Amino acid sequence: MRRLLSLAGLAAVALATAGNAAAAEAAAPVLNAGDTAWIMTSTMLVILMVIPGLALFYGGLVRSKNMLSVLAQVFTIFSLITVLWTIYGYSLTFSGEGNFFGDFGKVFLMGITPDTLSGAMATVPEYVFVSFQATFAAITVALIVGAFAERIKFAAVMIFAVLWFTFSYLPIAHMVWGGGLLGKDGALDFAGGTVVHINAGVAGLVGSYVLGKRLGFGREALAPHNLTLTMVGASLLWVGWFGFNAGSAGAANGIAGLAFINTIVATGAACVSWLVCETLHKGKPSMLGAASGAVGGLVVITPAAGFVGPMGAIVMGLLAGALCLWGVSGLKRLLKADDTCDVFGVHGVGGILGAILTGVFCASSLGGVEPEGYNMAHQIWVQTKGVLITIVWSGVVAWIAYKVAGLLTGGLRVTEEAEREGLDITSHGEAAYGR
Repeated sequence: MRRLLSLAGLAAVALATAGNAAAAEAAAPVLNAGDTAWIMTSTMLVILMVIPGLALFYGGLVRSKNMLSVLAQVFTIFSLITVLWTIYGYSLTFSGEGNFFGDFGKVFLMGITPDTLSGAMATVPEYVFVSFQATFAAITVALIVGAFAERIKFAAVMIFAVLWFTFSYLPIAHMVWGGGLLGKDGALDFAGGTVVHINAGVAGLVGSYVLGKRLGFGREALAPHNLTLTMVGASLLWVGWFGFNAGSAGAANGIAGLAFINTIVATGAACVSWLVCETLHKGKPSMLGAASGAVGGLVVITPAAGFVGPMGAIVMGLLAGALCLWGVSGLKRLLKADDTCDVFGVHGVGGILGAILTGVFCASSLGGVEPEGYNMAHQIWVQTKGVLITIVWSGVVAWIAYKVAGLLTGGLRVTEEAEREGLDITSHGEAAYGR
């Protein structure tokens, strides 16, 4: 009898051990081909946002003599930042548990192989996740170009890009997405409201002050030279933004679908809202207003894309269209800043609005997807705190980076003669158009 009981006990232990092993094996993440294909596609969509989308959007907004300089700055920044991201940026963002920076555990992508799965996107190869996040870093730095366009030295742009990327983008991204201070606090930022748009918008505003106004600003017409290209650029931004937002779901799933539809409706609502307000104010709806309103809608829904319902996204878009219009007109006059392509007026203002409203419209009672233990007042405070930290951090780092870049290049600005002739010829020896 004892022997039978002993054998039964051993059998029970064996079964339990086998069951635990099976459960552990079932819980272990495995590569999903559909998720991987979607994130790779999303990565290519975000690249499309930058080159040529953002480059054409900004290029059309400047004067023809500076078109090629903007294309060169955006294209080169994209190239530079993707390299720096893989060397040390990814490690400082997604490796380690510090409040402000990660560590060098994955510098040069050490320890990552083709078989390594991402810790953040568990069914996707880590190389794919690295590539996806590289595009976020690159577009964030490239966004700043629009604020100081038409008057800055190319070398100064590159030095500033390295410094600001290292000491502003990386810590903010780690704080929000890499397990740092803001993430621990419960801040919601689905695809980059604070990390990308507020961060870049503030840096652009600081740059417009540090460099000063363009020659003739306020006295001469400095109108966009080609709104056709601006419209094409805005359209490419909208298309690419599906990778930006829906790709941030990390899988081809329902949350990706939610982010996808929100990216459509918030953008459309913001475009309509901007045009209605513009018509009431100026008497005519403009193509520039339609494109700018659409970008404002894309910005405002970015932090909220996977957290709010479609009706909440529409409300956010309607508010963004009106507020961003004020941001590029009334607020711009109050700030007395020559922000060439209205980086702060659209990305900064829209990003701030989106970050705060995410705390409101993620409520399940408003059709959203609530985080665990959600309390609206508390979440709004957490979101606001994240906004304030990002504004201060980015502003201080940007000011220092501009000053250092100026010291290393003998001044940030090109000469008055070069500015009047245009940066295409004086900085690059080429022209965007035949002369």
